[in-house]
Amino acid sequence: MIGSGDRAQLWPEAFEELARAAHRVAEGLRLEYLDGKLRAKPGADGSHATMVGWLTRVLLMERPEAFLHKQGLRIPAGYACPDRVFAVSDAFAGLGEWASAGDVLMAVEATAGEADADRSARVEKPRVYAVAGIPVYLLIDRDSCEVKVYSEPDGVRYENLQIVPFGKSVTLPDPVGITLETEPLKEWVR
Repeated sequence: MIGSGDRAQLWPEAFEELARAAHRVAEGLRLEYLDGKLRAKPGADGSHATMVGWLTRVLLMERPEAFLHKQGLRIPAGYACPDRVFAVSDAFAGLGEWASAGDVLMAVEATAGEADADRSARVEKPRVYAVAGIPVYLLIDRDSCEVKVYSEPDGVRYENLQIVPFGKSVTLPDPVGITLETEPLKEWVR
């Protein structure tokens, strides 16, 4: 680790080894390292997995050339583990656990009912994904029963935010370019 003001910084190789070791100790455990903060990302419960499965099915029907990948991302803020990333189906072929965000069309997160992770999904992730240039960030917020679609990153923040309650339609702008009917999400809120 190297020091940077008040915060210690992990060398990229050290973080990647730590993340691999954590996954070996507890399958499904994913570590993130954003803005000098290390955090464990909680595992998915059944409703979370069902929501991600639903979104996978919808996106595959509308955009069969692309897929929702479970891929860690190397971004300017560090290392992020979105719940899923939407990209062409072979975007990460041959790459390891961490890839650049260059081929990502959309990052997807669903809140998990864990305060620190949910705060990260609502506050940190919109900023770090915008800085990384990810065109669309979709947040399924199970606590507020809303879908939030961030778009038009300007290198610092997203310039556009759509918020719709579960049950309403929401348009995922280009480069995703589809409309989601969110009615099914109402059934999977804890």
